[in-house]
Amino acid sequence: MAEFRSTGVLSVDDLEGRTPPRERLERGPCATIECVEEIPCNPCEEACPVGAIRVGDLLTNPPELDFERCTGCGVCVGVCPGLAIFLLDLSGVRPRLTVPHELFPVPENGEEVELLSREGKALGHGKVVRTRRAGTTWIITVELPAEELLWKVRAIRRPR
Repeated sequence: MAEFRSTGVLSVDDLEGRTPPRERLERGPCATIECVEEIPCNPCEEACPVGAIRVGDLLTNPPELDFERCTGCGVCVGVCPGLAIFLLDLSGVRPRLTVPHELFPVPENGEEVELLSREGKALGHGKVVRTRRAGTTWIITVELPAEELLWKVRAIRRPR
């Protein structure tokens, strides 16, 4: 958490132990929760239909995810007000990432989009394979060109 505290941007090291193991991702989509702030919030816990997310008795606890209980449904992605939950998937031919998206116009299935890091830097291009709406947030699933991007990409935008 040292890097997060100094830069305000999470690193992969900051998330150690909070991301699903590769073996779990090879079985299908699973959430990863990048919420590390101790703020009063628990819509993800309340929305999870299988009880895989736990905040606990103290509402300021960061949520914890039981990777084995997570079905990868994505309900939590759409309800997180901090846009801090993502679905990771290594079960197909190409890696897939599902991100919350609140920019318009919303990309369409089959459209190529720019892949962005946590810092907003362009990391390449991916292909939209699914869009769905969850309240005011769109949930966009993109196919990534390389597995390493699964851990780095956290947003998308239409190419400029």
